[in-house]
Amino acid sequence: MYEEFTVTDRWTGESLHCVWKGTIVAIATRHADATDIRFAVNGKPVWIALPNLAWVEQKRRTGNVITDALAAQIAGRYLKQASESGYDNGREIYTLTVDEVLDLANAVVREAGGTTRLPSLPIIHENVEPEKELGIRLPGEPAA
Repeated sequence: MYEEFTVTDRWTGESLHCVWKGTIVAIATRHADATDIRFAVNGKPVWIALPNLAWVEQKRRTGNVITDALAAQIAGRYLKQASESGYDNGREIYTLTVDEVLDLANAVVREAGGTTRLPSLPIIHENVEPEKELGIRLPGEPAA
């Protein structure tokens, strides 16, 4: 579904190849109460920040949890819609509200036909160092 897709930018007509690259709890990287989902869009990093409170609200309202796979699908659907609607303006990070996350979660699960039908995420090879793959430096590491 949305772990890898191609979309046409509304304003430029450019074809955008979007690929999920990783999920990081942002408390560790930028001291934010969010979970950041990274996509490569034509090779450039784009982050979709989902507030951690959305996980709590999803459980409280529905009794169901947001899994890693569902979080990636939520972020991908948002990125696709933003590009198609013209909201995407080339920013590196987009921040969603709790209600946006929950609405997208419901839409993704409906579209998939249930949580058991969500696609699994690609497995990162055990010899790949995620921080190098994602192009980030973890807190406390010396500068390169």
